[in-house]
Amino acid sequence: MPETSWRIDTGPDPVACADLLAAAFAREPAVSWICGDSASARTHWFRSTLRTHALLAGARRAALVGPDGRLLAAAVLTPPGAAPSAVAQAGWAARTVLRCGPPALGRTLRYLRATEGGVPPGAWTLEFIGVHPDLTGRGAGRALLDHVLTTAHATYLTTADPSNVPLYRHFDYTVLHETRLGPLTITSMSRPIPPREAGQDPGSPPHP
Repeated sequence: MPETSWRIDTGPDPVACADLLAAAFAREPAVSWICGDSASARTHWFRSTLRTHALLAGARRAALVGPDGRLLAAAVLTPPGAAPSAVAQAGWAARTVLRCGPPALGRTLRYLRATEGGVPPGAWTLEFIGVHPDLTGRGAGRALLDHVLTTAHATYLTTADPSNVPLYRHFDYTVLHETRLGPLTITSMSRPIPPREAGQDPGSPPHP
């Protein structure tokens, strides 16, 4: 069960979120394929990616925070139709090559090309959601995802981890399609606006 001392931070620092996600995604298939086994490359990849994402108008981050202020889980969401500018993309690419190496850049671009165009109209994209490895199985991920789903409404995501598919089904996501990319099987999933939320404004507060 979620601990009552946990709280939601709707404006967490992007670097802190990146570092938590780098730990949470240490064995995630897509991130491992992109970054290899290097913890440094994985951390820099998340830092570069979240730095660019933070420039998007309306971009959202949310974190579950413990009583000591430590981030326990983090989520990153992209608004419907949002995309980084050409300048922001160039900066991200330069940082990724410098810190993570050309293969990481190439494989990230291949992943993006393989999954582009799949977002349903009006849906937010849940780019990442991860839990600190020390908190696995204690309800932190569920607590944060519950918050995300009550504020972002219709959402879309992709996952290359087959074990995530039944988890997201439990939260009313449905599979749209599967895409093969190298060693990965990428599952695209969406969650429409539930009937009880259909009359609400997806941009209404509270915002993550």
